[in-house]
Amino acid sequence: MQDTQPRIVMQAATRNGATQARASMCAQLYGRWTASRLAEPGNWALVQDGLLAAKSTPSPSAWDLRPIEHMDHTGAQLLWNAWGHQWPATLLLRDGQRSMLERVERFTVVLPPPVRRTAWSRLVRLGVWVYRVEGHIVDAVQLLGQLLLDFVQLLRAPRKGPWRDISGHLYRIGATALPITALVGFLIGVVLAYLMSQQLRQFGADAFIVNILGISLIRELGPVLAAILVAGRSGSAITAQIGVMRVTEELDAMQVMGIPKGFRLVLPRAMAMVVAMPLLAVWTTLAALLGGMLAADLVMGLTPAYFVNALAKAVQLSNLWLAMGKSAVFGIMIALIGCHYGLRIKPNTQSLGEGTTASVVTSITMVILVDALFAVVFKGVGI
Repeated sequence: MQDTQPRIVMQAATRNGATQARASMCAQLYGRWTASRLAEPGNWALVQDGLLAAKSTPSPSAWDLRPIEHMDHTGAQLLWNAWGHQWPATLLLRDGQRSMLERVERFTVVLPPPVRRTAWSRLVRLGVWVYRVEGHIVDAVQLLGQLLLDFVQLLRAPRKGPWRDISGHLYRIGATALPITALVGFLIGVVLAYLMSQQLRQFGADAFIVNILGISLIRELGPVLAAILVAGRSGSAITAQIGVMRVTEELDAMQVMGIPKGFRLVLPRAMAMVVAMPLLAVWTTLAALLGGMLAADLVMGLTPAYFVNALAKAVQLSNLWLAMGKSAVFGIMIALIGCHYGLRIKPNTQSLGEGTTASVVTSITMVILVDALFAVVFKGVGI
């Protein structure tokens, strides 16, 4: 039975039947260089060792592929990679083998070597990043300025305002978000009450759970939680809606028809978000307080009547106004960021996905940063 195991044999190169004076070697290949034979146990390691030995031999003068019984594209690709994607100086082979190796050469993609990072390349990358950030800042300032001009135009001619668009966005942003914000707020309140009860019991300060829950939920967690949910839910929708209009060339059609994009697209969404966000913040806070009140009653025995009475004494009304003010700022930020990334989307689906993701990430990040700024500023003024 004929041996079909793929292997490499190193022999002294000969010319006209006589061994050359120099001890140059010739790599002769035998067996079946096919995917099925190479995948058999032990064959792949054997072939790799043979190729490594052939490459480590000082300057083999020739590669002889003629003894190979059969070779497919897998074997040809293996040899081409071993040769470093270039033809050996001397190659003995049959016509069918040459045509197969030529096809492998034609369709092999050679990856460029990794670029070594230098101080200059890092400086260039920093410059590119600064240029991109500068473009975002310029576009954001222009968008904000156009929004102010459109709002002044609305005040001068309120009958011509896009009230139907504003009411539609108010419904989609606010009313349809009530179930999810209430559910998440309720669960957050329950979790916070359970965690606080375990710590306050150690010091016999069960009654102070009302103070902690009231301040944390009304002033901080309620508005921030509502803003994060709206940013992921409605902010992404704003970017996707405007982005699809870019992909379908509706924005170009609006420009040709003389319809202002800011007045018809940005202003309705911004106004709806400013009105909806404070209401959603109050709604989410009430749901969280309800969850905390029920958990406090079950775990610590504090009745709902005591919880409500103590809450009115522990939390000043100024905290609620501060929370609603922050929520309005969050709303205008989320709307502007969503419109900003939506208008920057290019007419392709990849840019649409990237813009929507960037919009959500930027909105949530800015909400947290602005909330931290509010906390620092209003702590200094005593509110």
